[in-house]
Amino acid sequence: MNTAELYRDDAYLRACDATVIGVDERGICLDRTVFYPMGGGQAGDAGTLTLDDGRDITIADTRRDRESGALLHVPAETTPALHVGDKVKAEIDWERRYRHMRFHTATHLLCAVVPFPTNGCSITADYARLDFATGPEAIDKELVQRELDRLVNEDHSVRTIWITDEELASRPELVRTMSVKPPSGAGRIRLLEIEGVDLQACGGTHVANVRELGKMVIAKVEKISAANRRIRLEWA
Repeated sequence: MNTAELYRDDAYLRACDATVIGVDERGICLDRTVFYPMGGGQAGDAGTLTLDDGRDITIADTRRDRESGALLHVPAETTPALHVGDKVKAEIDWERRYRHMRFHTATHLLCAVVPFPTNGCSITADYARLDFATGPEAIDKELVQRELDRLVNEDHSVRTIWITDEELASRPELVRTMSVKPPSGAGRIRLLEIEGVDLQACGGTHVANVRELGKMVIAKVEKISAANRRIRLEWA
């Protein structure tokens, strides 16, 4: 089932009118949505679907079905009585989403500061973690914090750019993660550019300027294996 994913072009869009195009025990499919499905390390959105009769359906999570690729809005309780063709207003939990956006953009700043490839990522509303394939080398926590603070205090705009599959294949440096590869085969790939700082393939949601990130702290740098270090980022 094809769903127009409105968050791809406007991460600040909080709600939209939509039509139910599928519903089963897995979740609810809409013809268009502002809900981001879990992927690329970023948690899926929560929120509500409001029907014309005033009923609210609490959405606890948003996921993409591995087999069909359908974007599923997962209710907090048993799937309610819905039918294909029903009209709803889809509205995300904006505070939670905005925290995801800020953390996700911050992880891209870490990619620019720490000179190693990444091989793991998790972005939640309360923290973000990024794993780096450092080999035997350590990561200087204080240096990373200083550089992160410097970049956040600067005026770097953030935008998305679309390129073709062929362009990505010719520029492998744009894929910065070892564990998650951008989807190909659709004809185009989404890049996230932090002006003057970082450019890489990414399908997540982000802020428009790094000044929106606010104060974040490197809570921990830990050795998780002989060749990998993990950075945990939290709110100050």
